[in-house]
Amino acid sequence: MITVAEVDRIIGDNILSLDSEKIPFEKSLGRILKEEVYADRAFPPFDRVMMDGIAISYESWERGQRAFPVVGLQAAGDPESTIDDPTTCMEVMTGAVIPTGADSVIKYEDLEMEGDVARVRVDLEVKPKQHVHATGTDRHLGERLIKKDTIISPAEIAIFATVGKTEVLVSRLPKVAVIATGDELVEVGDAPEPHQIRKSNVYELSSGLHEVGIEASIHHFKDDREVLRKGLAEVLEAHDILVLSGGVSKGKLDYVPEILEELGVEKLFHKVTQRPGKPFWFGRYTSGVVFALPGNPVSTFVGLKRYVIPYVYRLAGVEPKAVRAQLKEDFTFKPDLTYFLQVTLEYDNQGHLLATPAPGHGSGDLANLVDSEAFLELPQGKTEFKKGEVFRCWEFR
Repeated sequence: MITVAEVDRIIGDNILSLDSEKIPFEKSLGRILKEEVYADRAFPPFDRVMMDGIAISYESWERGQRAFPVVGLQAAGDPESTIDDPTTCMEVMTGAVIPTGADSVIKYEDLEMEGDVARVRVDLEVKPKQHVHATGTDRHLGERLIKKDTIISPAEIAIFATVGKTEVLVSRLPKVAVIATGDELVEVGDAPEPHQIRKSNVYELSSGLHEVGIEASIHHFKDDREVLRKGLAEVLEAHDILVLSGGVSKGKLDYVPEILEELGVEKLFHKVTQRPGKPFWFGRYTSGVVFALPGNPVSTFVGLKRYVIPYVYRLAGVEPKAVRAQLKEDFTFKPDLTYFLQVTLEYDNQGHLLATPAPGHGSGDLANLVDSEAFLELPQGKTEFKKGEVFRCWEFR
């Protein structure tokens, strides 16, 4: 068996190299940007009015003028107007270009409009460039706005639109297959016999991958050596990543490891000093990798959140981040293994993330996942974990 740290190293040494592709910017949400994005003009591109009101020449205000004849209106989207007489003003709307000849804005709340004259409140203090968002204040022409390897959020989508970037270069999504093995599994819509269960792990895996933008294909193979061999051979040929659930332990019908090796997948490790998920198998083939996870539902879910999803991010050059949380109460775990403790989460008044154990009834207790929010990674080498100690926390809710 190998440790969790060794697993991280081996998996990290076997990151696939995927191509990049250009896609429409509006379909890039959640993808990984593989280029730099620069400002195609200044932000804002003109001296922009920040409040509805009047635009004046500050010099006139400084000379003591407090009533300004109104000579027009500058709306957002209108071409720039000009104030020829510095003793006059122009009504301006938020987002408009400030007129030539004006340099400061007084908002309507500080004015009294009397016909075509705007009178300023007598006790008002006015400053130069007041309520004017100057050209280039936010970003300069040619300045980098978004760096490479950014996960694209709605904020980046807005930037793409602002700079006129109709297509963006993103990392190609890996082709992923999720596979269940076992004769005991029936379809979700079927009524299982007493000795059967409905298959759930493949949907657990596929929905977890969907959260990071990957639509995985779903497969199920019976515990028949030839059926499994034929099915795995076809799936290996068509996908970059295989994620299996079941068939990796020591049972007489656990064919997965030997069949994968027969099909040319190099075993890089089998069995990890962790609970749940000890029988975890990982291998590499010509064009992809295989995560063969134990079939118990909690073990499968730990493997997905702790190893598969972080691997998907690393493919795109993004290092996954686990938050850290404090144990809210003492916890004891005696086996010399890394333990992924199911926990609920909350914040205290100081903003510390607190994790309360929700240990459940072992790796087959699928229902307990519904009452949990994360796995707290308790390291190998100790048995007593004290209230207030901080550990890596893998959230799933």
